[in-house]
Amino acid sequence: MLESGKVDLVGVGLNAIDTLIPLAQFPARGSKTEYTGASILPGGQVATTVIACQSWGLNTRYVGKLGDDESGNLHRHAFANAGVDARLITVANAASPQSLILVDDGGERTVLCRRDERLLLQPSDLDRSWIVNTRALHVDGFETAAATQAAAWAHSAGVPVIADLDEIYPGVEDLIDNVDFLIVSRDFPTRLTGERNLEQALRAARKRFGCALTAATLGEDGVLAWDGKRFHACAAYRVPVVDTTGAGDIFHAGFIFGLLQDWPLDRQLDFACAAAALNCTCTGARGGIGEVQAIEKLMATASRYAVAPAVD
Repeated sequence: MLESGKVDLVGVGLNAIDTLIPLAQFPARGSKTEYTGASILPGGQVATTVIACQSWGLNTRYVGKLGDDESGNLHRHAFANAGVDARLITVANAASPQSLILVDDGGERTVLCRRDERLLLQPSDLDRSWIVNTRALHVDGFETAAATQAAAWAHSAGVPVIADLDEIYPGVEDLIDNVDFLIVSRDFPTRLTGERNLEQALRAARKRFGCALTAATLGEDGVLAWDGKRFHACAAYRVPVVDTTGAGDIFHAGFIFGLLQDWPLDRQLDFACAAAALNCTCTGARGGIGEVQAIEKLMATASRYAVAPAVD
């Protein structure tokens, strides 16, 4: 039983309204391409992770900014319908974040983003009580200063911090200093550390920042994680891919869910891979968030892509 006002997970980071446009093939430069339809759906890195965890039975809180437009209302309804404790700061006469997502016939997506600078979450927008009354904090680092403040508060309160990073934002090193589980995109570790080899980059990042775990998600190659003693390589699941939008966000949700169940690391990574794969079978960042039982069924029945042997 959670204490009054305490939740399982707090998310501080991006939300966006995604306009998904399926295409037979990615357009060549200077070409003209027809499309047959588009879907307008809520997304965003941290917002999607929070929604997934809430759907699996965790109590969650989301902290972020929205405009006073119809896109903002879509997010408010999504959080309310899911039961998320949403602490939303509304900015008058501002457009909520938008992403145009081109999805090719193989399910791979290309993202075009638009964000009003007035909607950048600031440290002054945060209330410490929103952040520390939780079992885990998840950040994505785009709003780096606010994420750093939240991570510092959580870290000092003994709350584990999970980060989903794909860009070297100014000041991101200060954020990572307070991150326990650094789970990032494929090329982030090498850009962060200057090490050309991924395994060495994961080792170097953990040593430099003192994280409990450093890991890189690798698409069809699964995930590679370093816990300070050995590497854990988990293969991705083979599924009929419709849209890869949100796969990384759902992977993080699966990892956090397993972390809060106190599962062994290998099971956390496996569940996260399966959750991400299942999401790829539907359209949108949240279209394929399956029930826990459906994810576990995929783990028991689906085949996998090959994975390189774990490195010691």
